[in-house]
Amino acid sequence: MGNTSWTSVSHFVLLGISTHPEEQIPLFLLFLLMYTINISGNFALIILIISTPHLHTPMYLLLSNLALADICFTSTTVPKMLQNIFSPTKAISYMGCLAQTYFFICFAAMENFLLAVMAYDRYIAICRPLRYPMILTGRLCAQMVAVCHVLSHLHALLHTFLMGQLAFCADNRIPHFFCDLYPLMKISCTSTYLNTLMIQTEGVIVIIGALAFIMASYACVISAVLQIPSANGKWRSFSTCGSHLSVVALFYGTLTWVYFRPLSSYSVTKGRIVTVMYTVVAPMLNPFIYSLRNGDIKGGLRKWMRLFFSFDKTSKHSSEF
Repeated sequence: MGNTSWTSVSHFVLLGISTHPEEQIPLFLLFLLMYTINISGNFALIILIISTPHLHTPMYLLLSNLALADICFTSTTVPKMLQNIFSPTKAISYMGCLAQTYFFICFAAMENFLLAVMAYDRYIAICRPLRYPMILTGRLCAQMVAVCHVLSHLHALLHTFLMGQLAFCADNRIPHFFCDLYPLMKISCTSTYLNTLMIQTEGVIVIIGALAFIMASYACVISAVLQIPSANGKWRSFSTCGSHLSVVALFYGTLTWVYFRPLSSYSVTKGRIVTVMYTVVAPMLNPFIYSLRNGDIKGGLRKWMRLFFSFDKTSKHSSEF
């Protein structure tokens, strides 16, 4: 089903998370549920931010962009995986595979850059609170988001171009649920030295650079918070960072485990499981992390609910007449 000759690959076969027939329906239902929660949760967060005037600040503009990136990130892989569960061929075209790789890398990088910019926002808010409106203006925030988009696309273009230079001469079966870099490089029959070099140099600079920036920002934040005399003041200042730190830990913890290791030591089986964590589970949890740990979001949700129930009661009362 999957064998082709040198450079004549027209499609790949995505073997998915499991090849056991009895596990297909449970996997389909599980991932459909997680995908539905992800889409609805992140869309609700975006709509809440747009419809609530007091959330029209740089922090929440960045958060709405992160929610949009999460939707796109998961939508790059999960719909095709759900389709392939019941497909007899489980095929994806060669160009479709490269396109999936491109958008997957792009939205992963987008989340990486946005998390770094959000850390900068928290640094200014806590360490330079009086100058916050002057420093982090709406114009600067929009410019930083635009730079995140440009850098993400350039990063994705580099790695997708290098992937397009590889030849696949014997086996076109990918033991994964989407066209990820390492599984594709594993089945290539030409040298992957340049691809690996770029992942472990440019890729490391992009991801570790952003992570180092986040850690430096929070080192300054912690230093500033420790100078606040009251325990209540310290807790209130640092509580605004708790949601962001939770998302950072979940995203970078799984991402670095998958990619920052030699190709020879990459385990496809373990890689699949960990990849699910940052491609499906983390984007699904993000809106809940921000909603449960953020007073402004919870306040906006309560106001939303009150408006909804008051509208519902008004509608019922009108229908009685």
